[in-house]
Amino acid sequence: MGRSGGRVALLLVLVLVVGVVIMPGAAQAPAAAQSGGGILTLEEAVGSSLESNESLRRAWRGLDAARAQARDAWGNVMPRVHVSGSYTRNLDLPQFFLPARFMDPDAPEEAVVPVPAGTDNAWFAQARADQPLFNAAAFLGVGAASRYAALEEEVVRGEAQQVATRTRLRYYDILLAQEQYRLTSESLARVEQVLGETRSLHRAGLASEYDVLRLEVELSNLEPNLRRSENAMAAARRSLAIEMGVDTVARELAGSLLTLELPSLPGREPVVSDGSGTASGVLLTASVLAESLPADEAISVAARHRSDLRQLSFLRELRETERRVERSQYLPTVAVFGTWTANAQGDGRPRFFGEHRFSTRALGVQVDLPLFSGFQRPARVSRLSSVVRQVEAELAYAGDHAANEVTTLRDQALESYDRVLAQRRAVSQANRGWDIARAEYRAGTASRLQVTDAELALRQTEFNYAQAVYDYLSAQARLDLAIGRVPLVDEGELVAISARLGER
Repeated sequence: MGRSGGRVALLLVLVLVVGVVIMPGAAQAPAAAQSGGGILTLEEAVGSSLESNESLRRAWRGLDAARAQARDAWGNVMPRVHVSGSYTRNLDLPQFFLPARFMDPDAPEEAVVPVPAGTDNAWFAQARADQPLFNAAAFLGVGAASRYAALEEEVVRGEAQQVATRTRLRYYDILLAQEQYRLTSESLARVEQVLGETRSLHRAGLASEYDVLRLEVELSNLEPNLRRSENAMAAARRSLAIEMGVDTVARELAGSLLTLELPSLPGREPVVSDGSGTASGVLLTASVLAESLPADEAISVAARHRSDLRQLSFLRELRETERRVERSQYLPTVAVFGTWTANAQGDGRPRFFGEHRFSTRALGVQVDLPLFSGFQRPARVSRLSSVVRQVEAELAYAGDHAANEVTTLRDQALESYDRVLAQRRAVSQANRGWDIARAEYRAGTASRLQVTDAELALRQTEFNYAQAVYDYLSAQARLDLAIGRVPLVDEGELVAISARLGER
């Protein structure tokens, strides 16, 4: 007894030790997932969103329900087997009356004799199997359920594309806000440096008091902008956290809009960076960039892969199947069935199925032909025909809208890309202008206004470049969604089109 008690105590100690060691790590796991060290890449952010986004979870639940409905529809064309049984104890046997002359020919004509029926115990058991041979509504119902499941699968795909695209855009929002904050900080530092030099020149009698005041005013105008940029960056991080399904996004994001190396597009000069940045962690590149496709090719891809068009196409097929199901109600249904029945009776103590028992078997065919239902079926068929035409009209309108959206976003992406090329050269020129203006100001050959203009031009040019990169990345993300091929959601991106483009 003492030895077993010692083993139990030792086991409890081991459990406590393991719990102390493991539980802190388990408690810290979610926090590490939210704010762990290292750099948060765009691929990681999108992956977290696809795993944790609540709207995508709801879409998955809808798909599970549709698949369960498809399994339920198959039950209408499969055999059905029923087994039933009963036991009855007759406390008082039922009686019926017969003319007394059946027993005694000399009995009066109006006399009757009570005759008990049955026994004290009665058992009954039956097994029945039914197999539909022809039931058009049931078979078409299976097809309708399968189409509904396919529609829900496309809903999940479309929602995943939406989640991935929103995450990309929120990620780029943070990068833009960070650039705004950094550029404002650098501009603030440059103005403070020039202000210090101007104050020294003022004390030496080489600059006026107005120059000092003008720079102090500019410094005061920049300080609120810095706070505004900080608030914008915090708001963008909160939006990304909501998409990722986490509390906060405390990790630093990969890349910078000013140093990002963009992919090369056919027929356009590549964006050459200074080598301080790469596209790793920031871009989700497909095998073929959507903006590099000809306009008619991009529209063709959207017609085949765009999720909202595919959903409407599945919906049209589903409504057409429902119309065929309703029409099939005019047709007869044919089924075969078989039964096995057992009966038993006995008096006295109940014995399972007693001594007096018999069984019967039967096979049969059942035909049900609907003749008239109060004009309900024609009305339902007419209603579903109108629904089919309505969905077809929606599909045609959505196709036109998709073509316009693809063309617009493709043009925006290309225009932003060209703007990146132009602004890249402008940044280099603005940096050179700032260095020249500052050197001349120190030498006393340039005015304070020239320095201020050079600083403002540099700040605006750098932000314009960051804005152009942001516009290109945003247009690219929206264009991927518009053509229905979103990286990390769809696989095998446009391989056939890539081969055709290589032939041109």
